[in-house]
Amino acid sequence: MNKDSTIDLARLTAMDTAFASRLLKGVREAMLAGQRPPLMPRPEIGESWRRMLRVGVDPDRDIRSGLLGADEVEERRRSSPLLSVLPVLREALVTVAEAAQHIMVVSDADGRLLWREGHPGVLRKGDRLGFEVGALWAEDVVGTNGVGTPLVTGRPVQVFAAEHFVQSHDPWTCAGAPVRDPRDGRLLGVVDVSGPLETMHPATLSWVRSVAQLAEARLREQHVGALERLRAVAAPALARMGGRALAVDRNGWTAAVTGMPLTDRVALPKSLTEGPCWVPSLGRCEVAPLPGGWLLLVDAAPQPLAGTRIRLDVSRPRRWTVEVSGAAGSWTHQLSPRHAELLYLLACRRGGRSAAGLAEDLFGDPARTVTVRAEMSRVRRYLGGLLSHRPYRFLEDAEVEVVLPDDPRELLPHSAAPAVVRARTPRG
Repeated sequence: MNKDSTIDLARLTAMDTAFASRLLKGVREAMLAGQRPPLMPRPEIGESWRRMLRVGVDPDRDIRSGLLGADEVEERRRSSPLLSVLPVLREALVTVAEAAQHIMVVSDADGRLLWREGHPGVLRKGDRLGFEVGALWAEDVVGTNGVGTPLVTGRPVQVFAAEHFVQSHDPWTCAGAPVRDPRDGRLLGVVDVSGPLETMHPATLSWVRSVAQLAEARLREQHVGALERLRAVAAPALARMGGRALAVDRNGWTAAVTGMPLTDRVALPKSLTEGPCWVPSLGRCEVAPLPGGWLLLVDAAPQPLAGTRIRLDVSRPRRWTVEVSGAAGSWTHQLSPRHAELLYLLACRRGGRSAAGLAEDLFGDPARTVTVRAEMSRVRRYLGGLLSHRPYRFLEDAEVEVVLPDDPRELLPHSAAPAVVRARTPRG
């Protein structure tokens, strides 16, 4: 390796593990001392280390506390969307992990470890590191690791030995991939394979990524089946109705409609109950419960949009929301990573942005307009008339507020969009 080159994981794992560990420790020590290291860390590791320095994680010791009790762990397991795909993860990972002296860990979206299985000896080593069920392995608590870092970046990450920010984790290696809800892109948790540093292989990350994608495919199959069951229940009721009505599941995904075009999804208020209600993009509705969802009867009266207030909150990692309030009521919608980027860019450019301009902002390629138009079509399903097009922009009469993180460098940390990267870069 040449001086000032970037560490290559495949070549690193081919080295003697003791030598590789010493090399990485030297890189980390130089970076922490503000010196130029002999080799630069991999980009995803270097970015994580810089985040740890900004939030004040102690590189010399692990200061975690607050291991969850058995009852709270069990409650989180029951409410986790990943519970239904746990058999898929076990079948694809655990047997191989045991043979290779690894363990499989599944966390929730907060970084709490909910399930852990694999080689008995490695499980005992994990206990000594605090890598146990109920522990919190969020990046801003534990430092760079295969659970917390994918939750921040939204991308698969492999962390080898002293690439961990906290030195007590140096004997450990891990490869983690996020699992997303295929319906809306929401992060559900991370599946991770970990073990002693001498057992890890560079291909582990591809393996874990493939298994995460398999879990997402199974979640998609379950969603389609649930909608088909809801459609069968709702069809007789809709056939007897006049006017506009639709049957949706509890997350707003449409099973059947009458008197109106079919849309994939409507944004529902957080606490929807039976009776009159104001639903984004539909207006006033009468709501009735169905097994597995809701029946919405849409009021034919038009809804006023002038004077609407839009509050876009991108201040917290993985908790991006848009809140709309006005004469007809108020509602809040949690945003996917891509939609958080799009709405942030439009809020910064109230005069509007063409599809080519947004493609340039998002991808650095103005030709990728098809992707932009498809995503903006999905955004308009819940923002409706509050977004105009040609160019894309917020309604001129709407009041738009953007809530940003205190540190600009923490803006949408998952994003590689050129316009967002520029906004994160300190000026001067």
